[in-house]
This record gives sequence, structure tokens and C-alpha cells, in this order.
Amino acid sequence: MTAARDAEGQPTDPRLPAKLAAHPSVKAVLARRTTGDEARPPAVIDAAWLRELCLAAGADDAAAVSLDHPDLTGEREHAQAALPGTRTLIAMAVRMNRDNCRSPARSVANQEFHQTDEQANQAARSVTQALQDAGYRALNPSVGFPQEMDRFPRERIWVVAHKTVAVAAGLGVMGLHRNVIHPKFGSFILLVTVLVDAEVSEYGQALDYNPCIDCKLCVAACPVGAIAKDGAFDGLACTTHNYREFMSGFTDWAQTVADSEDAADYRSRVTDSESASMWQSLSSPPGYKSGYCLAVCPAGEDVLGPYLDDRRTFMDTVLRPLQEKKETLYVLPGSHAQDYARRRFPHKPVKEVTGGWHPPPKRPPAS
Repeated sequence: MTAARDAEGQPTDPRLPAKLAAHPSVKAVLARRTTGDEARPPAVIDAAWLRELCLAAGADDAAAVSLDHPDLTGEREHAQAALPGTRTLIAMAVRMNRDNCRSPARSVANQEFHQTDEQANQAARSVTQALQDAGYRALNPSVGFPQEMDRFPRERIWVVAHKTVAVAAGLGVMGLHRNVIHPKFGSFILLVTVLVDAEVSEYGQALDYNPCIDCKLCVAACPVGAIAKDGAFDGLACTTHNYREFMSGFTDWAQTVADSEDAADYRSRVTDSESASMWQSLSSPPGYKSGYCLAVCPAGEDVLGPYLDDRRTFMDTVLRPLQEKKETLYVLPGSHAQDYARRRFPHKPVKEVTGGWHPPPKRPPAS
């Protein structure tokens, strides 16, 4: 049987309407298929080629993991919703500059977080584009913000759980501080994931040891006691303080504005410094209030040396400046974080906030 052709001898597809089949772009695509000029990607992506692609794009480490991995059961529905047909998740890690992250000056640390964030997003976008050009379908969700805020606070706002994927792919192990610790770069990494609709010739393997050295410095550094020595983690305390100028903290601040009778009343509730900091976060990438758990972590082969050489000096130069910094700590009323902050860091002002998790109580009308 010969292929159907139009009046000019070009191949046509009898399943297509005549008007569509006559379109120049459609005719060009059909012609390439007939002559065999249309590239067909390999059914399985070569792992070595993929790793080199990731490193060339700006990642410092990368590994792939099958969406069928047992540790990714909770991610399958979300991955398929983001990219139907997803078969593989590609985890990438991008390093941060350690001393920037350790700085008590939040402008220095936050700039490092956000610039590395952009670098990771760009690396993932480049890998996605290369996979697309090779004939695959691929997608790269955001490293962090922006996320799916139309879901907040009813359900998860992230497309893919980068930490879960990275651990399954073998890029590290989750530490006490709930950050992934890379065996070489330690906690000083940001993670990003690329979804692709093909299998890879070799998948990463989970680490057979934990890079965490159990020093408990993250416990000592957290200003609101979110990290316990036994491994317990108070996520609400962490997000209420550290994400003060993100999502829920902004909601709390907006409620304060709405609840204030006038400018004088507002300024009695919110300091000039807090107003300026919120403005800065609204006009540029929002600022993290802490991140100290990551800053003081000495784990990772590239990071561990100074801690092993002189632990006292390490604590004096890395841990103590963060502990001694005078800064406002944001806590929920009556919470463990409030009691911990007042007891452990009496020199740091403690401020009760709703955290944006629920509306503030109705105030009685002014007399």
C-alpha cells in the first residue's frame, strides 16, 4: 500500500481534515516523517550523558531516580499531574558559599540563598531545554518560591518535594535540621528537580551512611527551639519565625495593618525596622529570618576540616555570632517556641504573632 499524497506529490495523512493537511507546517512535518529525517530520541536516556548535561548547565551534583522508587510513592500523583507520562526525576544540587550563609547580616545570607536559587532554576531550565531539544518531554518546577499559592493553606504548595527526590536519588540524607546533607558539600546546597518522560540507563542509589556527625550545633543555633536533640522537629515554630516575611507572616502583618485604628496605632504594634524589613521583602526577594541551622552545620567532606581542626574556634566564629545577635524572634502565643526563646535567648526580643495561621481575636471597640 502506498502512502496518500496530495496534488503536488507530498505525503498526506488520511486521518487529518483536508484543510489541516494542506497547511505548510503540517506538510513539512509529514514529509520529514516519510524521509526519516525526523529525529527519534533513544527510549532510554544515557546516564553518563545526562550527568554531564546537568554539570555543564551549572549543577554541582546530579542523579536520576525512577518515579517508581518506593520512597517516591507520595510524589507520583503530583509528578504525573505536573507532567503526564513522567518516568524519571532528575535531582540536582547547586552549592552555596558557606561564609555568606553564616553571616549574621541577613542581607548577605539572603542574597546568597536567592542567587543560588536563581542559579539552580537556570540550571534546571537549561537541562529541560536540552532534553526537549533531544525529543523528550521535560519540565522543571521552581526551586522554591514562587509556588502554587492558590492552594495555600489547604494543601501543599510545591509541585515536587525536592528533598525527598534528592534523598531517593542518593544526593544526601535528611539531617536533624530537615535540610539534605550532601556527603561532600554538606548542608550548603539548594536542590532542584527535572521531570522527564523517559527512563535512564542508571539510577542513583541512596547513601549507605549519614553525613550528619551528630554535633547538635543546629539544635544550639535555632533561636526558637524548633530542633530537638532527639530528632523531633517543630515545623510550625520554624515557619512562624524563619518565614516571617513570606506567605503566612505577610498575612499576619496585613491583618495587623487592617486591625490598626490609625498610623499611630499601627506604629505602636509594628516597629519601624519591621515595616522597613517587610517593605524590602515586598520589593525584592523575601528575606529569611534565620536559616542558622544550615549556617552552623559542619557536615560534609568539603566543610568538615575547620571544625575538626579547632572546634572551639569554630563555635566562637560561626555559632556564637548568631546566638548573640540581637533580633526579634516571632512566636505563637503560649507555644514551646515562646518559652524556649525567652529562656534560652533573653537578649533577643520575643514577639507574639498569629503567624497568619488563623485570624487574630476580635478586639473590643475603642472607647
